[in-house]
Amino acid sequence: MSTNKDNFNVADLSTALNAEDRADLVNALKNKLQDLAGKHSDVLESLTPVVRKRVDALREIQTQHDDLEAKFFEERAILEAKYQKLYQPLYTKRYEIVNGEVEVEGSEPAKDVEEKGVPDFWLIAMKNNEVLAEEISERDEGALKFLRDIKWSRVDNPKGFKLEFYFDTNTFFKNSVLTKTYHMIDEDEPILEKAIGTEIEWYPGKSLTQKILKKKPKKGSKNAKPITKTEQCESFFNFFSPPQVPEEDDDIDEDAAEELQNLMEQDYDIGSTIRDKIIPHAVSWFTGEAAQDEYGDIEEDDEEEDEDDEEDDEDDEEEDDDEDDEEDDEEETKNRKKSSAVRKKGGVRAPAGDGPQGERPPECKQQ
Repeated sequence: MSTNKDNFNVADLSTALNAEDRADLVNALKNKLQDLAGKHSDVLESLTPVVRKRVDALREIQTQHDDLEAKFFEERAILEAKYQKLYQPLYTKRYEIVNGEVEVEGSEPAKDVEEKGVPDFWLIAMKNNEVLAEEISERDEGALKFLRDIKWSRVDNPKGFKLEFYFDTNTFFKNSVLTKTYHMIDEDEPILEKAIGTEIEWYPGKSLTQKILKKKPKKGSKNAKPITKTEQCESFFNFFSPPQVPEEDDDIDEDAAEELQNLMEQDYDIGSTIRDKIIPHAVSWFTGEAAQDEYGDIEEDDEEEDEDDEEDDEDDEEEDDDEDDEEDDEEETKNRKKSSAVRKKGGVRAPAGDGPQGERPPECKQQ
């Protein structure tokens, strides 16, 4: 789990915003866009008439491009819907193998072995993805071992998509399916309007998003019962309690609005990672091949940079050594001259390190 304060944490959101101090974030974003539009108009007004005509011609070209792009999005949506149906039989086969409902030829276990399917398939697949690994705590792993399948589908009115997490019967919560739905203002861009998650029905004392702290009463206190306090904690299952877009029109604190926007962006990043990477390529994430493909190039680039840095450091050290050698030669020549002068006067220089004068200065002594 990441401890960075900017990381997705619903507990932080609840303290930053309350019911009386909410505003419509969408309107705030629209206001920002209007401000930007105002700045753009200022730019146009500053142009000379000749340049303005050229820019108008470019804007017309851009309009034609946008019309083509809109058709592209329409056709892409139709094509994606077509192939999403073709994927389903493959996802069904994957589900059956992962959960041990069918056996692969030649993989029958020994009679005394009861291992079915592929244990911890989805847990391992998600942990091998850097975005999701940061959200999964050690406490979450016990519950995620019961995850049987993850699916996604498009939703309309408003447009968006829905994630479905199917769980086996477990000791953590009653729900068999947890869902997360993203409603988009513009699905093609995409601009997130809001997200809605399933309310998890935790069994008593099993919540992974909260922990109960018990404190002993102070000595001499009349109340002998321990004091209990509920505290929010980091957990993957906070994913199902997403940050909420304010519904009121009152002004919102700028810092709180910025924090909310960051939380929503991070929440969407998690959801889109599951939809676009984990679900279609689950076995590659399980084996680690997808992680190698995605992060391997980054590591290679880092290694090349490290090698270049090492070579630069070596060159710098060689230059420093050459300079030091030259300085030593000059110092030795000066010392010989000084020694000769001292001997002529009948004196003797004390070697460095002998007696009190040879002690290390205080800042260099071994602690």
